[in-house]
Amino acid sequence: MAENLLNFDAQQLAAWFAERGEKPFRARQVLRWMHKIGEPDFAAMTDIAASLRSKLQAEACVLSPEVVREEISEDGTRKWLLNVGTGNAVETVFIPETDRGTLCISSQAGCALDCAFCSTGKQGFNRNLSVSEIIGQLWWANRQIGKNDEGNWPISNVVMMGMGEPLLNFDNTVTALRLMLDDNAYGLSRRRVTVSTSGIVPAMDRLRDECPVALAVSLHAPNDDLRNVLVPVNQKYPLRQLLAACQRYLEKAPRDFITFEYVMLEGVNDSVQYARELIALVRDTPCKFNLIPFNPFPLAPYRRSNAENVRRFRDVLMQADIVTTVRKTRGDDIAAACGQLAGQVQDKTKRTGRLIEVRS
Repeated sequence: MAENLLNFDAQQLAAWFAERGEKPFRARQVLRWMHKIGEPDFAAMTDIAASLRSKLQAEACVLSPEVVREEISEDGTRKWLLNVGTGNAVETVFIPETDRGTLCISSQAGCALDCAFCSTGKQGFNRNLSVSEIIGQLWWANRQIGKNDEGNWPISNVVMMGMGEPLLNFDNTVTALRLMLDDNAYGLSRRRVTVSTSGIVPAMDRLRDECPVALAVSLHAPNDDLRNVLVPVNQKYPLRQLLAACQRYLEKAPRDFITFEYVMLEGVNDSVQYARELIALVRDTPCKFNLIPFNPFPLAPYRRSNAENVRRFRDVLMQADIVTTVRKTRGDDIAAACGQLAGQVQDKTKRTGRLIEVRS
């Protein structure tokens, strides 16, 4: 069976080449062709010896997940449904802006964490994505959109905020992150690559030590009682442990703050009193808040906070000198907004027990 070279970071690819008697620079050449140039055909890698190209064609491939469907929002947001086999499909979203292009990448088929307000979590969980399925989302999106007038790929920022909890697929996520950062691959800045986590404390410490990038934490509540309901993993890693892990992460982080994501749920977590509790909670943690309008999905038990409540909540945080932004909803007309991503998942958690597809 052909080896998919999208599964390897630079060190792993060099080891694979060494096993075949090839020098390390050959691995770097192929890495550049695959990722920096976006070339999947070994025959087209013209600065590589013909004998090696033939060997690669016989033993290897460059294969990203198959795209099943593309949708384009009125605001320019693009969403792809990617087939990852055995009845599973994941979603990837590209958000174009005047000064950047951001790709939202999935790390799992489904999610085991079952956060109360998230469409993905309601599908259950099937499996972790492979490295080629994670980095393949970036590889595909670059090729699909095409280079700009300056000859550069359009994606300047990557956020691991798609389907799944990336830190529960730690090894594959970190290998993909290393490719994103590698100058022979995508050459992205650590400040422009963000991992979003619901708070897997031991994995946060590992990420700090092995591949620190920008970190976003899905907070959504100022106390354990409410967060236990909204983000059930809080029962294992409560807020005291989570905030301590955030402070440790900042010791090596490329940014000097943690981003706390906070989805605004009407009558649930959007009161001024809760904003004041948040100020006390994060007083020792350099941070900014990203307030996220709730994006509904079928059978969702919550409603979006009204604009006035969001404004009051934001103002309380800002008066305490906490940088606070309200996320602009993008792609909600194609169910590509935060919390709406829902491909197809053959659930193994017994939460659904059947193949489902969630659509708004």
